[in-house]
Amino acid sequence: MDSLQANIVSGFNELGSDVIYLDKMPWNEDPGQNYWKYAKRPDPSFEDYQAIQKRSKLGANAAYTIFTGGRTIKYRSSSVANAFIMGCTYEYAAIQNLKLTEGRYFSQSEYESGSNKIILGFKLYNELFKGINGVGKEVKLFGQNFQVIGYLESEGDNVFNFMNFDDAMWVSYNSLKKYINVKEESDVGRMLTIKAKPGVEMTEFKGEIASIIRSVRRQRPLEADNFSLNELSMLSQVLDSVFKVLNIAGLIIGIFALIVGMVSVANIMFVSVKERTGIIGIKKALGAKRYIILMEFLIESIILCILGGLIGLILVFVSLWVISMLIPFKMSLSVLNVAIGVGTSIVVGIIAGIIPASQASAMNPVEAIRS
Repeated sequence: MDSLQANIVSGFNELGSDVIYLDKMPWNEDPGQNYWKYAKRPDPSFEDYQAIQKRSKLGANAAYTIFTGGRTIKYRSSSVANAFIMGCTYEYAAIQNLKLTEGRYFSQSEYESGSNKIILGFKLYNELFKGINGVGKEVKLFGQNFQVIGYLESEGDNVFNFMNFDDAMWVSYNSLKKYINVKEESDVGRMLTIKAKPGVEMTEFKGEIASIIRSVRRQRPLEADNFSLNELSMLSQVLDSVFKVLNIAGLIIGIFALIVGMVSVANIMFVSVKERTGIIGIKKALGAKRYIILMEFLIESIILCILGGLIGLILVFVSLWVISMLIPFKMSLSVLNVAIGVGTSIVVGIIAGIIPASQASAMNPVEAIRS
């Protein structure tokens, strides 16, 4: 459960904890419940972006992005069909923190002029150029030449990446709008991203953005918002509730496994006490106190459970290593979970051994020696 949660959280982290995403639909609801209600809402627009850039006092940056698939990009004899293309305003890199392996981002003048410059995702770049340096070379897109000015670092194989940049390509918004109708085409997605200034309270920030968007869209005072302001904390709340249920289910399964283990260890300890009854009698006859006999068998039970716990941890490590090799899913075992495992083994040892140990310590030395 921890590995699954860590993979999902790492995929969400690229969204940014101080970033608001203006969208039709809220992230903390099931899209199917009120789909038609939200589908009727207008998409984020370039006018929304311009208003926020001009009027927001709490925002550090805002970026408007349009994205669409089904495009073919070519370099000589190499081509990639159905490539995913994004056209973003100049501020996008500052908000999403794009990391380039080589090359650079668009310059302000290139953005303003709509120059045919392009940045490629890691996989897309390697599929096109197949091991040669493609930075500075020209590719064909929309039947036009675009100069490759950089490519991104690999996102890796995390299946929970919210946005997989490896298979995408970037051009400037002003460049892309020359080749597609950014306002009317139905297969074009639109996203407005707003980053808060350092130290700004997110509730206050969302209130400011909401008032700006309402005024741009000319909504009446009592009219409900026709947009949603989403942030990472909304996803985290949904995620926490899901994993709370999963962890409870895992705890119940674990308790049953521990009960089976306790019964097994208790049986072993009863047999051990029975086999050593004579020795216990001799020890008590020589002056051994009750607590000495009690601790002897209790420690034996605890050591038995710790050994079992360590064998279990070794099996877990091996299993995680095999799973990580077979699937693109990062599995890990935290130090906290190791400590909990060992601690639980000790508790199980005490519970399983307390009755046999008590019986051994309460034996009459004469009767024990005779048996």
